[in-house]
Amino acid sequence: MQLHELQIKNKLKRRKRVGRGGKRGTYSGRGVKGQKARAGRKMQPSMRELIKRYPKLRGYRYVRLKSSSAVLNLDILERVFQNGDKITPAVLVEKKIIRRSEGRTPSVKILGRGEITKKVNISGCQASKSAKEKIEKAGGKIKLRSQISNLKTTS
Repeated sequence: MQLHELQIKNKLKRRKRVGRGGKRGTYSGRGVKGQKARAGRKMQPSMRELIKRYPKLRGYRYVRLKSSSAVLNLDILERVFQNGDKITPAVLVEKKIIRRSEGRTPSVKILGRGEITKKVNISGCQASKSAKEKIEKAGGKIKLRSQISNLKTTS
């Protein structure tokens, strides 16, 4: 016997897909009435509890909005910018430090990793407590995003 002469002894039997119409009739091989004839399946109570805990989506058109915010550290600002430069999200996009997401300039948060020695003016960005202290210690100024929005509403 050689390889090309091998044959399968038992043919593979396909699983019966019930409830698809066709030549199976109205009951589709499930019998008449009863729990086993119904759609769906029995669930273990433990599984049901887990499923109930999952957050449900609100319809098929529901799209959860992603919070598009870029994160920067002070060491990057130290390396890229000069003394007296103004830093805004638009400038960061222009210098290709951050990317636009979905056609928008993302909100920017500056974190305190690294040191900064240059006096820079930052506006329109959020900053962590440590980053704000380091920027002010170096002689720079920072206007947080929340302060700018407050100015717009009062004037």
